[in-house]
Amino acid sequence: MSQAHSFSLAAETTDILTSLGVAPERLRGGTRTARSPITGEALAQVHDDTQADATAVIARAHAAFLQWRLLPAPKRGELVRLLGEELRANKAALGRLVSIEAGKIVSEGLGEVQEMIDICDFAVGLSRQLYGLTIATERAEHRMMETWHPLGVTGVISAFNFPVAVWAWNAAIALVCGNSVVWKPSEKTPLTALATDALLARALQRFRGEAPDGLAGLLLGGRAVGEMLVDDARVPLVSATGSTAMGRVVGACLAGRFARAILELGGNNAAIVTPTADLDLTLRAVAFAAMGTAGQRCTSLRRLFVHADVYEQLVPRLKQAYASVAIGNPLEQGTLIGPLIDRGAYDAMQDALSAAKDHGGRVFGGERVSVGGLNEAYYVRPALVEIAAQAGPVERETFAPILYVMPYRDLDAAIELHNAVPQGLSSSIFTNDLREAELFVSSRGSDCGIANVNIGPSGAEIGGAFGGEKETGGGRESGSDSWKAYMRRATNTVNYGRSLPLAQGVKFDLG
Repeated sequence: MSQAHSFSLAAETTDILTSLGVAPERLRGGTRTARSPITGEALAQVHDDTQADATAVIARAHAAFLQWRLLPAPKRGELVRLLGEELRANKAALGRLVSIEAGKIVSEGLGEVQEMIDICDFAVGLSRQLYGLTIATERAEHRMMETWHPLGVTGVISAFNFPVAVWAWNAAIALVCGNSVVWKPSEKTPLTALATDALLARALQRFRGEAPDGLAGLLLGGRAVGEMLVDDARVPLVSATGSTAMGRVVGACLAGRFARAILELGGNNAAIVTPTADLDLTLRAVAFAAMGTAGQRCTSLRRLFVHADVYEQLVPRLKQAYASVAIGNPLEQGTLIGPLIDRGAYDAMQDALSAAKDHGGRVFGGERVSVGGLNEAYYVRPALVEIAAQAGPVERETFAPILYVMPYRDLDAAIELHNAVPQGLSSSIFTNDLREAELFVSSRGSDCGIANVNIGPSGAEIGGAFGGEKETGGGRESGSDSWKAYMRRATNTVNYGRSLPLAQGVKFDLG
């Protein structure tokens, strides 16, 4: 942007929300200001839900579950198919809104909506594949089998960095499994949640009244609203995405009432570059994984172990990429790096870089960048930190574009360092040595839920179960057989004979 405040995102945002079906009164007169990180300007004044509101939404969702579970699963899948159609028809508008409210570049905003569409397709097929096993039994003339039943209200707590896709990953699966859904989005991205809720309302209308009222609820607000969702006994499952600090609180609360948790938390993700790596491929993959989305992905690359034999070939080229990357308005073509979400993210980044210097790190980049004189927006140049040892801030996740680069000599030692931090969603190795690749994906290798070869750690696909943050043992909300987390299993035994096996010698006087 060449001039400060040369355009207004607020008017465009209102137009998008209105076109998607959000009532104008939901965008004004509230106590919470929704802002765009692109300019820092206010977009709307939304209304937070009260504790009484939350109680009522959860009650309606529980009542809806009792009816929704009675519909055949393929019929439930029809609603998700209709949701996918609404998302396809409105992909451009919702993707644009994601970019405006979360600060993502245009392709990533659209890509997030595409993930929503993909999971709808996946869930529609899943609605005809909720299989149980027939089990061999030791008893004659008996049949034993497992069946899967809906669990109840599914609570979803999502983060700002994927403001709509995370809800879809959960909701599409939960709905076909027979559950209702209550969503508490990030207080930093309420507008995309309102838009998504409006699109679901359109799908429900096309479903012609076969879905009960309250099947999908939306709760806007801060921590107190989320705590109500976590504490309510009518919510047997909560899927929460966010920081590990948040996950520890949520996990403990759910465990206290024996509820289920799906936790996808922070990821201090790492990659290893071996002497045989294709350095051109590695350079592109590392640069995108570390800098894309301004380092605000749960799968962003944050630690890089480079073999000493190729260190001087790769790292100077990485520095060149860091110095030349396009930073600016994410809505403009050619921009790769948009803004940090807010000042808190900027301050956390600067604190981490200061700590890295205290540990002997050499910092390249990391400074604030002026974009159009927008003093309320926080654009930064991604930071590359050369550091000798994994210590201090390297062992903690900072949700910002910081890449710590460390040399290594022995692959086993590098894998040990790779696994030494408690956080980790995803990981990568760059190598053309088959043995190194197989070691990395073996039980002796990466301890993360995703372990990739010759591809960066970001970009998980819908079909994989993801694996989850290693500190929690949690799993992703979609893919593979993760649908089982949204259902309860029962084992059934049917006696089709005329006798009942009893312990030897036991007799009854039946008269």
